[in-house]
Amino acid sequence: MITAIVLIKAEPQRIAECATRLAGIEGVSQVYSVSGEWDLVAMVEVAEHEAIARIVTEGVSVVPGIKSTHTLTAFRAYSKKDLEQAWDIGLE
Repeated sequence: MITAIVLIKAEPQRIAECATRLAGIEGVSQVYSVSGEWDLVAMVEVAEHEAIARIVTEGVSVVPGIKSTHTLTAFRAYSKKDLEQAWDIGLE
């Protein structure tokens, strides 16, 4: 599974509308309204890299009210659960 994080700037009065539309795009697993420089963060989860380009250019960026995007592709995921499991290896 390939994960991409799409940072999104949207027209302020259309943030909720944009988030709802983004959540309906196939491949978008979650959409967050956030504080700071960006308005929304969309998590994209797909099986192949080409799908990221298609989703961002043909899906995300054409949603009415979206002003700009910045896409980050995740190399590796780390979580507290993963770290705890690493310490348990060989202890049984």
